[in-house]
Amino acid sequence: MSDNGAGATKGTRVIALVGPAGAGKTSLAEAMLYAAGKTDRLGSTANGSSIGDFSPEARARGGSTETNLYHFDYLGDHFAILDCPGSIGFAADGARALAIADVAIVVVDPDPARAPLAAPALRALDELGIPHIIFANRIDQAHGRIRDLLAALQPMSVSPLIARQVPIREGEKVTGFFDLALERAFKYRPGKESERIDIPSDAQGREAEARTQMLEQLADHDDELLEQLLMDQVPAPEKVFQDLARETGENLGISVLFGSASSSWGVRRLLKALRHEVPGPDAAARRLDVTSASMYVFKVVHGAIGRLAMTRVLGGPIREGAELKAADGATARLAALFSVQGERTQKLNVACPGDVVAVAKVDHAKAGEWLTTGALPPPIDIAFPARNCAQAIEPADRKDDVKLSGALQRLQEEDCALVIEHDDANHELRLRGINDEHLNTVVARLKRRFGVEVKSHAPAIGYRESIRRPVTQKGRHKKQSGGHGQYGDVIIEVRPLARGEGFRFEEKIHGGAIPKQYIPAVEDGIKEAMVKGPLGFEVVDCAVTLTDGSYHSVDSSELAFRLAGRMAMHEALQAAQPHLLEPIHKLTIVCPSSATSRITSAVAGRRGQMLGMTPRDGWNGWDRIEALLPEAELTGLEAELRSQSQGLASYEAEFDHLSELNGTLADKVVQPRESEPA
Repeated sequence: MSDNGAGATKGTRVIALVGPAGAGKTSLAEAMLYAAGKTDRLGSTANGSSIGDFSPEARARGGSTETNLYHFDYLGDHFAILDCPGSIGFAADGARALAIADVAIVVVDPDPARAPLAAPALRALDELGIPHIIFANRIDQAHGRIRDLLAALQPMSVSPLIARQVPIREGEKVTGFFDLALERAFKYRPGKESERIDIPSDAQGREAEARTQMLEQLADHDDELLEQLLMDQVPAPEKVFQDLARETGENLGISVLFGSASSSWGVRRLLKALRHEVPGPDAAARRLDVTSASMYVFKVVHGAIGRLAMTRVLGGPIREGAELKAADGATARLAALFSVQGERTQKLNVACPGDVVAVAKVDHAKAGEWLTTGALPPPIDIAFPARNCAQAIEPADRKDDVKLSGALQRLQEEDCALVIEHDDANHELRLRGINDEHLNTVVARLKRRFGVEVKSHAPAIGYRESIRRPVTQKGRHKKQSGGHGQYGDVIIEVRPLARGEGFRFEEKIHGGAIPKQYIPAVEDGIKEAMVKGPLGFEVVDCAVTLTDGSYHSVDSSELAFRLAGRMAMHEALQAAQPHLLEPIHKLTIVCPSSATSRITSAVAGRRGQMLGMTPRDGWNGWDRIEALLPEAELTGLEAELRSQSQGLASYEAEFDHLSELNGTLADKVVQPRESEPA
């Protein structure tokens, strides 16, 4: 896929587009394709004419639901774009793709008040060590100053931000920019390349001041440049661009450019920066410790031509038919190779270093794994959002049971954030994902792609019940109907245990009152009675001692003693003052400090108990909150926390303990269950 000229030596360079939802990442990708001559029109996500976001689900929500892949040539260099979803519900889809990129463009809104939305992307890039550039989109709609935007973004970045451009304004409107590296001024022309103009005399001082600041930042890592500045010497343009490339490649500084994707403003300037300043795939291979020709599977898709593994090639070329080793030691023979552009594919004979290609018929290769000709590169550690949302589902038509199982298996292969759970206690099949938006999209795909319509509802809460006082209870099962009858007779003592101790059974039978071979059957019957207690839930935290009983030499059997044990336990539980227990989860919430008070109030309003609050480690202006919250109160929590924090707060929850629930809240839970058949 790589072209002649500069691209032939640099290989394909992969650009990941990241940033908050609604910042215009897909629009920027479309503008880059148009500026590079790959398309003859400027695609729009608003009217559905974009190459990316082609799925009906993405079109319906007006935003990305999966990572879009494009490729193009620009001035002899070859690039691939991975347009990663910004919405938290779909962010996991781009996490693996981001890890193998050469550079990321963080697309942000020019409004300084919305700058915090970029914090998760900037922090993730710093942690992964991936070079990145910031592109402030929709500059034609900006009302604040670029310097205010940089001041708002800087606390979120480990490396200093370097302003590469200064806007030219006519009144309140941005109409062009000064390129501080080139020392040139340009005026925007919608849909066309910017027009070079003379620097206005009344703006020359502002341009010189901004350029000096940029050079001083570069001089922090270049003693030669620092000496030139101290001697009032003008550095050569080649020197400036060399330093800018070094700053980007080594994450010493983050260049900030701006423009408007919908008008194609500033996009060619961005492409030229990518062309000159982004390291080639060899740098990514070194970062990921790739020493031989290898492919990293960052995504699996099922489409018209079957199962495709989306991969990036590093360390050397790989041809169709090559044999590669997988992580489990198996050997995979590569079938067809394809380049991908949106939803279109084109067959290839060879994938060159840096290329992003789809591979057919490597069914055992999973997302997140390497295929290699030599030494296996180390696995890439990826942090995924917590799966805090769940839906219980069942096919609308019972005949679709098998069909649903196969469809879910395929969707789970494609969607690394989707978890399939089987809750045997409540007889539920559950989808677990990041939020409602994520799971609703999964349900829509089940119907559209696989023809399986499902009914969904909120999952059952894991309520349990226990007892307050000890009781002694007799249970006798006696039945005579001709021939051998049935006879089992037991006496049990039941007592409560401390919370979390579970179930304990012991026997103190003396004198052979019950033969040893029947005692396990008694325990089985007791456990059967505990599956659904008097309040309608599984019974926990109690001990049972089998103390006495009797048997018949002819009519006694394991069945008879199992039924006797069940009868005794059923009556004992009713007499032992049963009470309801609700599951309590421990929450760890991270959020901007500006939203902390609102979020703690939201938790308290859901019967939450605060445990503590500390600054979030390594995140300036963020807090980490720990709290206990009933499982029943988790429904809708993710959406509420995000609404209180500009969409930035997130949480992880894990079961902590069971707690007694009384009063009207308990009555609302118990009454529907008491009416159900045992």
